Amino acid sequence: MNFEPSEDQLMIVESFGRFLDANSSPARVRAALPTGFDPELWRGIAALGGFGMRVPEAAGGLGLGLLDTVLVMEEMGRALASGPVAETIVAARLLAEAGELDLVNAVLDGNKIATIALHDIAERPAQWVAGGAVADIVLGREGGGVYLIQPTAEERHAGPNLASTPIAEIRLDREDRRKLTGNLGAAFAQGLEEWKLLTAATLVGLSHQAIKLASAYASERLQFGEFIGTYQAISHPLAEHYVASEGGRYLIWKTIRDIHDGATDAATEIPLCLWWASQTATLAVAQALHSFGGYGLTTDYDIHLYNLRAKAIPLILGDPQLLLDEAANRRYENAAAEPPDVGEVTIDFDLGEDAAALAEETDQFFRDTLTPELKAKAHYSFAGHDPGVHKKLAEARLLFPNWSAEMGGRGSSKYAAAAAFAKWEEHNWSGHAMATTRMVGTIISMFGSGELKRDVLGKIIKGEAICSLGYSEPHAGSDAFAAKTRATKIGNEWHIDGQKMFTSGANIADYVMLLTRTDFDVPKHKGLTMFIVPLNSKGITIQAVHTFQDERTNITFYDNVVVPDSYRLGEVNGGGKVTAAGLTLEHGGGFLSSQNRMLHEAENFCRETKRAGRPMIEQPQVKARLIKVFAHNALTYVIGNLVAWAHTNKKHHIVGSMSKLFSSESFRIDAADLLDLTAPESLASQSPSAAFLNLSYRHSQGTTIYGGTSEIHRSQIAERALKLPRSRR
Repeated sequence: MNFEPSEDQLMIVESFGRFLDANSSPARVRAALPTGFDPELWRGIAALGGFGMRVPEAAGGLGLGLLDTVLVMEEMGRALASGPVAETIVAARLLAEAGELDLVNAVLDGNKIATIALHDIAERPAQWVAGGAVADIVLGREGGGVYLIQPTAEERHAGPNLASTPIAEIRLDREDRRKLTGNLGAAFAQGLEEWKLLTAATLVGLSHQAIKLASAYASERLQFGEFIGTYQAISHPLAEHYVASEGGRYLIWKTIRDIHDGATDAATEIPLCLWWASQTATLAVAQALHSFGGYGLTTDYDIHLYNLRAKAIPLILGDPQLLLDEAANRRYENAAAEPPDVGEVTIDFDLGEDAAALAEETDQFFRDTLTPELKAKAHYSFAGHDPGVHKKLAEARLLFPNWSAEMGGRGSSKYAAAAAFAKWEEHNWSGHAMATTRMVGTIISMFGSGELKRDVLGKIIKGEAICSLGYSEPHAGSDAFAAKTRATKIGNEWHIDGQKMFTSGANIADYVMLLTRTDFDVPKHKGLTMFIVPLNSKGITIQAVHTFQDERTNITFYDNVVVPDSYRLGEVNGGGKVTAAGLTLEHGGGFLSSQNRMLHEAENFCRETKRAGRPMIEQPQVKARLIKVFAHNALTYVIGNLVAWAHTNKKHHIVGSMSKLFSSESFRIDAADLLDLTAPESLASQSPSAAFLNLSYRHSQGTTIYGGTSEIHRSQIAERALKLPRSRR
């Protein structure tokens, strides 16, 4: 798996970035108004080879792949490049396909401006065309033929428009148009698909820059004696839109990879990339402008340029919501599509042969092991844990495959472990006990004494013990550092008094990793100490707490519970470091398996259930809502893969918060929408699909809370990714 562009790609991006910083500054963008076209900038882009990136070398271009071009288009969006760059890139390639080399050279040199009409001429003889106000050449399709139109200066004139871009309405069915030779219908269709991805990348770059401008302003603007970035009403939406924009970037990359690999869903993903980028850009620039307050409305501030361009760029195609219909028809009706030839792709989402082999072995284990009785017991929570299956997994070294052989694992990569765990989810087998125990075992290996490693870690390795977590307290919620459970040292023992909330699994676990306070006279994060506590110890009371998610959690009470000093993790008053390590391991999860199954059950329901005499799946509004969930799941997938890649390659770890936030919030939103879509049957459990959608709605509510609430993750993203001032006191 690889999420990092090559050195050559980074050099290309840096070259265009430097040029655009100098030649497409906000001042230059303003100077290009009201026409929205900068001739000098255009010639500079041409000199860098910008319009020939997708033209084959034999025709005078650079012959680059679509991924290279997408990376450059992000820079174009960031700098609000004044002119129809994406359209000209596509048009130049089409002209090369047609053998119009003289025109190709003129376009690549910047001496002529070429653009494309996005709709069939037979259906729309007159169309609004991006760059139409300055274009020398417009390429349009009618049926299987592609025509070259050369509008006159009078015909290229257009009045004021939303973002002062060089759009114009042009008559395309004119008598003097010229039909290009060759079978270009498929090439034009591929060009349109490529345009969607290039435009989506433009909007990603624009969104990121708008969020960056707003974050910088929020870090320097004082209000009520505080930088406004400290207010979560400012920082949290910016963080959310940053994650959405990052997800959009990686969805484009995934789509290009899928096209390259011939993946089944590649054609479906193309319009979804543009739909998501359009939606994200609209929301991001609106929030960015709002961060500036009244100043954002004035033309003295640059943010208004981003606001208007974000809306204008995709609307040349029409209503972005129609992209959902297009994607839905491709997925559910097998509508024809012509994905482009993307060329070389360096980004890779494949987990590798080792991962595939371990996944197959894990899959076979569950096929052999899970009897009908065990499958009936399955549940997404700790209630689905079975000690016998757990021990068999340990014996097969499939319980913690990424641990070393000495610790009962395989020494597998994070990719292989992730692929194996995906099989747990496919078989609907709970990983709660495994995941929590793996986390505790890892912490013991890092911070535990020899005795603790022998007594507890040894049992964990053999599959003979599972663990729970004792962090939260009734008064503290997600603020683990506010713990008040007291640990007092007497001799070589510690006496623990207090209580913990949400100690999930404690009713079946053997140990709890317990955060205590050992010094009340220092800052709260410095006076903490962590222990491993046997849950059969005298003085422990476990009280059930039932949630509306069909899940049991617990309150645990500790009344003079005694543990030896050897069961301490890390230094006395060093529990903050241990806690941070544990939270790092805990953060970054997602709920993709539940999300994918939820979509699958909703699709099944809509195929089997009729409304107005026909299956629901045939109704456009139903397909559009289902495909939106498909898009969210694809975004969850790419962000989750980014976490595995970043951790493996020791990159920045804020991606863990991004993954948890996006997955849980999209799960919550989609579960509610699918419950609505399938009502009233979804209120009850008479059909398996309806029952699962009912449970998904309830399950999704908790995913935004455990593992750190969404608010905690938004704050972390705002502070670490956007460099906003700390918002928690």
